Amino acid sequence: MSWIHHWFQVVRREVRIMRSRPIYLLGSLGVMAVSALFFITFFDEGLPQKLHIGVVDLDQSSTSRNFRQQLDATQMGSVVEFATVSEASRELETGRINGFVVIPHYFDREVQSFHSPKMQVYVNTMYPVIGGALAYKDILYMINLTNGAVQRQVLRAKGVPDGEIMARIQPLTVDAHAVGNGPTNYGYYLVNMILMGILAMCVTLITAYSVGAELKYGTSKHLLETADGSIVVGILGKLAPYTLLFSVIGIVLQLLLYGPLHYPMNGSILWLVLATLVFILAYQAVGVFIVSMVPTLRLGVCISALYSVLGFSFAGFTLPVTSLPAALQGMSVIFPLRFYYQLYVREVLYGSGFAGWWVYLVLMLLFLFLPLAGAIRLKHAYQYQNYPRN
Repeated sequence: MSWIHHWFQVVRREVRIMRSRPIYLLGSLGVMAVSALFFITFFDEGLPQKLHIGVVDLDQSSTSRNFRQQLDATQMGSVVEFATVSEASRELETGRINGFVVIPHYFDREVQSFHSPKMQVYVNTMYPVIGGALAYKDILYMINLTNGAVQRQVLRAKGVPDGEIMARIQPLTVDAHAVGNGPTNYGYYLVNMILMGILAMCVTLITAYSVGAELKYGTSKHLLETADGSIVVGILGKLAPYTLLFSVIGIVLQLLLYGPLHYPMNGSILWLVLATLVFILAYQAVGVFIVSMVPTLRLGVCISALYSVLGFSFAGFTLPVTSLPAALQGMSVIFPLRFYYQLYVREVLYGSGFAGWWVYLVLMLLFLFLPLAGAIRLKHAYQYQNYPRN
């Protein structure tokens, strides 16, 4: 058929453009390679290890020294001792430590007297957020253990049998089971979604740039001529090389994570590959739609960048959508990353199969109709070139 011939001519034309402009490969393959290397190595151990936690020991007793040693022996804690609170505060403000605890004067004496000494904890939850939260968790864990040890000593002094002591200290025992991510590894939960979010940014920006560049450089009429006047054939042919490029990148990422890196996969990798292909097509459709609504390169790329960045906030893997203000919760449906995340959780972590996530695949497919809403506007812009090029 003639349209296939014209489509193939557009594809050849776009491949020549890609070869002449290194920005396309740098903005796709280069960005994804660097991002994958960074995040995979950053989360290599699952959780941050040996966070610097300050201790200001004003008591210098055997009990306080034991507390310091136990805190230093935890998996995530690495104790840094300070002589004064002001010195520890300066280090906390500069980010050299993630938090510190103050062991008060007469700590050992009050413990031996069965009193309740107060330990002050200071945590920086702004820089960095993860480090501060984990440091607080480590400190709180050791304080609770110390509190339990003191209560056990008090109960023993009162003559309570050892068999009843633990029942009084901890009457309820929590038997927790982490579903889908047994090791509670941050990497298993975040790396896939972070890399897919970055891939979405690359897809949207490259799509908007390639479509808008025809207007900026005044080559849109030649594109329509090559496509025999059809904007649909022109756009499909223009995006085909990028679709292939991003599909290869997405598939390689999935095979890397769930193959050599042994990320947990409770479902089928084939379903995830299918979802990745639809995900890429959805963001390409969004990129085309944005440029068709504002047919200028600069504005189209700016809006695409803002849109793709907001997807991280509205996807739900960093902050639950239900925790957002009610007025913003509905906005999550305009981001394919949100539906990909829902699909990812159900297939990869829960292994629910096609029946558990097909609706999210359909919702991503709906984004493919977006370019049709602006096809006529984009064709007129390509034909008449009556929009500013800067």
